[in-house]
Amino acid sequence: QVQLVESGGGLVQAGGSLRLSCAASGRSSSYYTMGWFRQGPGKEREFVAAIRWSGSAPSYADSVKSRFTISRDIAKNMVYLQMNSLKPEDTAVYYCAADTSRLALSPNRADYDAWGQGTQVTVAS
Repeated sequence: QVQLVESGGGLVQAGGSLRLSCAASGRSSSYYTMGWFRQGPGKEREFVAAIRWSGSAPSYADSVKSRFTISRDIAKNMVYLQMNSLKPEDTAVYYCAADTSRLALSPNRADYDAWGQGTQVTVAS
């Protein structure tokens, strides 16, 4: 069973940076794809970024491309989301997710079968 715990959220001014971390527990070989999603106030949960645990070119939502970077540390069982040039519209609860059943990078939340509890990111204008 995969368990995910996010950390690193907080309040930041527009233009600032934050790094989110996701600690994964369980057999690392079970994690085929790791993803970050977010859910803003009154909005549906949306895809942010994904990366294969084994390493590959990551995938990003157009809204965060060139500003956010997803990475993973296999030795530490950690996944990170470096967020730069933050905007007020990035305000959301950010969730780490694991897809343990497929190799393809998926932007669909239904394809992810393990989720963290979320961490709040608030970007002030």
